[in-house]
Amino acid sequence: MTRTEHSPATPEPGCTVLVTGAGGPAGVSIVRSLLAVPDVTVLASDMDAFASGLYLVPAGRRHLVRPGLAPDFVDHLLALCRDTGVDVLFPTVDVELVPVARRRDEFAAIGVAVASPSLDTLEHTLDKYLLAQRCAGPDLPVPRTELLGVAYDWEYPVIVKPRSGSGSRGVHLVEDEAALRALGTDASQIVQENLPGEEYSVDVLADLDGRVLAAVPRSRLRVDSGVSVAGRTIKDDELQRTATAVAARVGLTTVANVQLRRRADGTAALLEVNPRFPGAMPLTIAAGVDMPRLCLDMVLGRPLPASLPFRELANVRYLEDVFLDPAEILPDLAPSDVLDLA
Repeated sequence: MTRTEHSPATPEPGCTVLVTGAGGPAGVSIVRSLLAVPDVTVLASDMDAFASGLYLVPAGRRHLVRPGLAPDFVDHLLALCRDTGVDVLFPTVDVELVPVARRRDEFAAIGVAVASPSLDTLEHTLDKYLLAQRCAGPDLPVPRTELLGVAYDWEYPVIVKPRSGSGSRGVHLVEDEAALRALGTDASQIVQENLPGEEYSVDVLADLDGRVLAAVPRSRLRVDSGVSVAGRTIKDDELQRTATAVAARVGLTTVANVQLRRRADGTAALLEVNPRFPGAMPLTIAAGVDMPRLCLDMVLGRPLPASLPFRELANVRYLEDVFLDPAEILPDLAPSDVLDLA
């Protein structure tokens, strides 16, 4: 069977996966999970030669790639997948998700399954305004959300933040109408009802038909630079139901992280959706739901467990060193470099 004839839905003994963004916590967690699977060969890629996850795999499986925002990023990723015999691609960087999804058919044509949500799901979750519009309704708690400059009849304070972007970058509290009016009109910013209660992250796994298989809530006990560095899994029916409803509304397949926050009355409402593996995935894995491995089985057409229970578990995170010979450090790419992968 040639590479172009291979169907990712037909499992064969063993497979090769490529994880992008190996310098980020999500990439590292996927690499570590899949390295423990006997029949999987794990390749790691990143634009940075000092990305720690590159050095969790053997030297011949480390790959530098163009930045996700580069016009030729997907071309080079396609060529890398083809030349290294990749069966499944795990993109983990926000800016890579949409460009890869737009060319999913080209990956499929060379036998590569992409383990990430559909283009429609990505477009309606990476844009927080479109997310609020898609999820709004009487059956799903969604905070009121307007474009900046459209309305001023709010119960203050309110939250103003960019429509796109992750973490807490650009998010600020606006105390009154005068301060909100002073910000002017900007369609790239949204105004949102302030949710004053505790925040939760729910890691959600949905099959290729959109059926939610697992929803694992986590409390974020301590956050550093937008990443949870201490947390615990929580069995909470309301959080699981709400996250499952959000996943259904956006048509989720594979994995996403649904962030919820409690209103003043204690009900959990939608905050945002990160349509990718989260950086705190190791806690969900340790609690009993190994989403990278389950996602791999899913896209390969392998059977999945009938139920995916998890246990309540807490964690704290620490910096871990990877020691290696200096000669193993990959040569960094200059901005003008072009990888000859074709």
